[in-house]
Amino acid sequence: MKAANRTPSSGVVRWGILGPGGIAFRFMRHANEAANARVVAVGSRDRSRAAEFAARFGIANVHGSYEDLLGDPTVDGVYIATPNSLHHPWTMKALAAGKHVLCEKPYSRTPGQVLEAFDAAEAAGLVLMEGFMWRHTPQARRFMELLPELGDLQAIRATFAFQLDADRGAALLLRPELDGGSLMDVGCYCVSGARLLAGAEPTRVAAEQTLAPTGVDSTLAGVLRFDTGVLATISTGFTYSHSSLEAIGGRASLLLLEPWQGEARTVRLGEREIPIAPEDPYRLELENISAAILGDAKPLLGRADALGQARTIEALYRSAASGAAVTLEG
Repeated sequence: MKAANRTPSSGVVRWGILGPGGIAFRFMRHANEAANARVVAVGSRDRSRAAEFAARFGIANVHGSYEDLLGDPTVDGVYIATPNSLHHPWTMKALAAGKHVLCEKPYSRTPGQVLEAFDAAEAAGLVLMEGFMWRHTPQARRFMELLPELGDLQAIRATFAFQLDADRGAALLLRPELDGGSLMDVGCYCVSGARLLAGAEPTRVAAEQTLAPTGVDSTLAGVLRFDTGVLATISTGFTYSHSSLEAIGGRASLLLLEPWQGEARTVRLGEREIPIAPEDPYRLELENISAAILGDAKPLLGRADALGQARTIEALYRSAASGAAVTLEG
């Protein structure tokens, strides 16, 4: 495969979509409004599916396989929007093809895969970023700006759950071979939120889960202990609907409802409602990684964050399976 130029000379990064599923549709709503990026290609194992996706979003190049997309010389970077279990293998293939990579969250539940991928990207002079789009939102920025007003942080609560449509779940989210389960699908946001607010990695975790008939977690609740003494509780599932991020300090609390999709218009500090103007989070993450590729900015999320995510998710699953708390190595 012919490698793309590492740094596009046009000032615009040309992107290909690898896997035109549901999350890719959401990604594309405002992707081409990015000032420094354009989506120029899409690849699917079903060429007709890729063609339909391309027609809907005005994408020029259609490929009937992932391999053909990676071989497209007009593509500088690849957005990997496959099921979870395919994130790592196709990231490695994309990096080997000389493409920058934005990989949809969660990158992996295996820390060794995170290290392998970022080592490969660094060796090739390529940018790799895990796609936690919520971290790029005005809501996340404002939350962190307001955090010092709480006084000493005492506790964190994070929840992301929704009632799973049976057909959708059977196709993807409940399949263990695709790394399905509520923690991998939406609970990973709670892990990301807790780690961001704590400003550190957890040193000990404990979790309980209920299992779907397929063997993956349909609900999971966990406690994350940080060396500051802060405890974070996370709750996730496919059997109920709730979404929130809360920080509790010695002086006040800070609450953001519906924090993960970038749609909230206020954050609550004590009794005050503070307005926030939403922006599309997928466009924001695309602009950030494109700026990093062009040498105009640093990627918001890198090796350390992706590794912290994978280590915490792996430890939570290990605790849920064993019934015992798990200590994370520093």
